[in-house]
Amino acid sequence: MPHSEGEKSSGIPRLPGRRGAKTQTLRLRPLTSPRALPSPVPRPSPSPPLPPRRPQPKQTLRPAAAAAAPPAKSEEANRPTPMASWHDGLAAPLRVLISPRPLDANAQGNVLSLRHPRSGDETGYLFINDQLQEINWFKERYGAWFLGDYVCEDGGLYYCTPVDPIFIFLPIFEAARMSNGKDPGKYRQLDEILYIEGYPGYQQLMSVAGHHMELVCEVKEVANMKFFRLDDSKVLSWLCCKVHNLKEVFLKLGKNYAAQAEKERLKEAVQMIREYLKDEPWLTLLCKKLQLDLNEIINDVTTKTSEASFYADSSPAPARPSESKEANGSAKSSKGRPAKKPKTEVGSKNIKDMFRRVTRSGSGS
Repeated sequence: MPHSEGEKSSGIPRLPGRRGAKTQTLRLRPLTSPRALPSPVPRPSPSPPLPPRRPQPKQTLRPAAAAAAPPAKSEEANRPTPMASWHDGLAAPLRVLISPRPLDANAQGNVLSLRHPRSGDETGYLFINDQLQEINWFKERYGAWFLGDYVCEDGGLYYCTPVDPIFIFLPIFEAARMSNGKDPGKYRQLDEILYIEGYPGYQQLMSVAGHHMELVCEVKEVANMKFFRLDDSKVLSWLCCKVHNLKEVFLKLGKNYAAQAEKERLKEAVQMIREYLKDEPWLTLLCKKLQLDLNEIINDVTTKTSEASFYADSSPAPARPSESKEANGSAKSSKGRPAKKPKTEVGSKNIKDMFRRVTRSGSGS
């Protein structure tokens, strides 16, 4: 398109317009100073682009028949687990014990190992409800216990009988006073007396020792501390009281004791108490006080003990079924028919006599 002379001289392009319209020229003025430029508006920096997502494999639904089958279990794993029994995990074999129940549901009795007051051997006792119980034992030649689904091979019967703690403490307090001849001995504290090496069970009897031993000891209190010393006269009076109380109990046991003379019942009571006393000095002093012959007491006890052991050892064992058939197979009556088997009581004894015999012979202690 040809340009006019005016356009060539000015060098500014002219905007196209309609024909016949007046054209306008635009002139650009340069800026006088850079301050006129507006300050750029700060823009937030663009966040970094997110990493592209990895293409996930498509999940296809399989029918139940095409699903992978679980691994097969072994035969032992398929066996049903047996239910735990009450006797599982017991460290010691079970024993059957007859004892009083604790008064408190949360309390439990303690089995203590103490010295027997006569022999000095280690003996079991049960301390429950602030009472001391002696553990006795009785066992027939054959026997077992069925406890639910458990068979206790030991057919012995353990039973508890109350015992006066003074009998148990008597030899300990006698040795603790360290008397020599006419010297009555020393006063000592209760915790010092009951400390016996190898027998921590005595420490658990602290709650009952002081109350009971005040009956047979001289007690001195210094600065709220009590000191005990065994007194012979008090011990002898206490033993005489025990003998007379036991003699009166014999009258209630049956006609056999009621028919005995008073002196015989007195001897019987001393013989029973002798199981918890040493012959020297207590049994000697007791017989002298009651005007009884010491040798007669000892000999009668020895005779009864030997008789009890003889009857216990000579009890016949139950016969086997094969032996009884062979023994009775050739026995016939006068008419040629087999004779009837006689009903014999094999090893039958009175249960009262069995318990009493074991207790008196000292085998339960």
